[in-house]
Amino acid sequence: MIAQQISVFAENRSGRLATITSVLAKEKINIRATTITTSDTFGVINLLVDKPAQAQQALTAAGLMVRTRNVLAVELGDKPGALDALMQLLSNMDININNAYGFVVESYKRAIFVVDVDQLEKAETLLARNGFKTLDTEELSSVEPFHYTKY
Repeated sequence: MIAQQISVFAENRSGRLATITSVLAKEKINIRATTITTSDTFGVINLLVDKPAQAQQALTAAGLMVRTRNVLAVELGDKPGALDALMQLLSNMDININNAYGFVVESYKRAIFVVDVDQLEKAETLLARNGFKTLDTEELSSVEPFHYTKY
């Protein structure tokens, strides 16, 4: 299954991220995960949102440079070696990772690792064949982190 990531290309200056979050908030778009990478005067903000097409349209209308990419959101066990198994599988099949990030959903049980790869269809088939579950945008948006709260 394929998920979509929004990438916003922006100057690295005060208030740019606030502009992005404001646009998304006004459109009632929920941010599920984000990464920010900067290089002196320029940055890329990657976002997983619940409504990627609407987010791209709203951010573009606000004058921002936006790109939507298909990515694989791979469910992993939250344990030593789980990420390595994924990395070894992709590496052994010469699939290059262009961008990646992850987050824990349930401590010591479940994590999601998002990868932007150079051979998406090949990677998707390979992962399915090797028992890895991938999430589409809708499934990814409905992921509920485990909250261990004693009442």
